[in-house]
Amino acid sequence: MEKKSLVKKITGSREALLAIILLILFAVVTVISPSFLTPRSLMDMLKNNAVTMVMALGMLCVMLIGGIDISIMSTLALSGMSIGMLLKYEKISSPLLAFLIAIAIGVACGFLVGLVISRADVPPIIATMGFMYVFRAMGYLVSNGGEWAGAAALGTFKDFATTKLLGINCVIWVIIVCYVFFFWFMKWTRTGRKIYAVGSNPSAAEVSGINVKNIKLLVYMIMGLLAGLGGALQVSIYASAMPDMQQGGEMDVIAACVIGGVSMSGGRGSVIGALFGSLILATIAKALPLVGIDALAQNTIKGVLILVVVVVNVVLQRVADRNALKGREM
Repeated sequence: MEKKSLVKKITGSREALLAIILLILFAVVTVISPSFLTPRSLMDMLKNNAVTMVMALGMLCVMLIGGIDISIMSTLALSGMSIGMLLKYEKISSPLLAFLIAIAIGVACGFLVGLVISRADVPPIIATMGFMYVFRAMGYLVSNGGEWAGAAALGTFKDFATTKLLGINCVIWVIIVCYVFFFWFMKWTRTGRKIYAVGSNPSAAEVSGINVKNIKLLVYMIMGLLAGLGGALQVSIYASAMPDMQQGGEMDVIAACVIGGVSMSGGRGSVIGALFGSLILATIAKALPLVGIDALAQNTIKGVLILVVVVVNVVLQRVADRNALKGREM
């Protein structure tokens, strides 16, 4: 009975299943390329996927209320390009100030998106599609029509991505801090519980006294904040700021959440799931080139993986709902 109970617990937990999948991926990739499972290789993988991993937390919040945001990489480009030009023309020199400016721009973009969605009741996909073009155009305007900032123009800001603290790269510390904070925020705060409540049943949440409009505005501001942070990280990691950076990258962020078991209809998902989804995506991105698979095939495999995961999630949820219904009837 104990063995059956343990198996049920493992197979009934999306996070446990994702952990098993991740371990299997690690084992397969290590067999193909033994150098993969080394501290340096793993640190590089995390660093190169830091933007997606951090922004997946914002997308988690947005998807938990049944929303979507495809403007995030345009927000990233606008915030990253803005600090890139400020650094290039020596308007600022402090890396901390650059990060704060990028985050502030991201929050402002998220506020505008959230305002249109929460107050004007515009469908999220339509609103964020419009802002995707607006923010990307603003990024080009900030860049003086396509100008870019290279490593030499960024000064000490680019050093953030190569600096270590206690033997760990500062970019990875950002990932750790973000996930620890959001794990606490979503699990132990009233606001986190309100986000889940709005996603599960907006009408019931409204009746219970939750201001649904304010929660919707908040999650898009959180998404904007993390997009701004992602813009600063992008510029530092790749030591360049360009108006077209991360174009199309929003799909990876959404994919990380979907793979992590976040429901597109809202109300279901976790920080741990988003973490595992991001790590699985990062592992696949690193593994496929090792076996000689080109970029086009990589995207095809990624698309198939997302479709499979979505179907599995739907099936698992239907089984869970059916079991819950049977439990109530008994």
